[in-house]
Amino acid sequence: MTSVSIVIPMRNEAENVGPLIADITTAIAELSDYEIIVVDDGSSDDTAACVRALGAQDPRIRLVRHAKSAGQSAAVHSGVLRATAPIICTLDGDGQNPPMELPKLYTPLLQDQTGQLALVAGQRVARQDTLSKRLASRIANGLRGRLLRDGTRDTGCGLKGFRRDAFLSLPYFDHMHRYLPALFKRDGWQITLVDVSHKERHAGRSNYSNIQRAFVGIYDLIGVAWLIRRRKKAAPVVEDA
Repeated sequence: MTSVSIVIPMRNEAENVGPLIADITTAIAELSDYEIIVVDDGSSDDTAACVRALGAQDPRIRLVRHAKSAGQSAAVHSGVLRATAPIICTLDGDGQNPPMELPKLYTPLLQDQTGQLALVAGQRVARQDTLSKRLASRIANGLRGRLLRDGTRDTGCGLKGFRRDAFLSLPYFDHMHRYLPALFKRDGWQITLVDVSHKERHAGRSNYSNIQRAFVGIYDLIGVAWLIRRRKKAAPVVEDA
């Protein structure tokens, strides 16, 4: 049985496919039973072809495709649906999330004996992004933290590990990947935060602008706040008749 599934959303990242997957296989070599699922989110370049070529050499590398781009949350959701492991780890496909950080995500989940830990969320330190992107992220995270009180400083980090069953029980919506700590807490799960490193992008270009993130973020915050406040607090107790 597969113990960990690595899910990577990608869009037009053909140049990053080979180096990223090579680094992942090195980073998780201690695992004998894993799979790597690359979700091609409507790429117009050779991303899918690059993944197929690697999959032909290693059956643990699998490809999922969207006919047209549906966004990062949709890509992650598609990958999780097709994953076979109970533990999922995600990282961005642009190479800025160092794969060497993956053990920090899956180890606590694999070792959990309480059955209550559902999410291990990476928190980037020494971010290697432009000043404008760092400032926009700081403002967005500050506003989100005050409104949702999720206790995290960086929900935009792509490095996350979580229980597959708990994730699939969350309400699904576009951009949900940015609100996983708040959503898991909403359902009563424990979360753990870990510091992770960050790298510069060496190939390709970002698929999102700061303005795009700002506009959709306003609606997302309102929606997530509503979901949290409307969550029923009582859990049913099943008793034998």
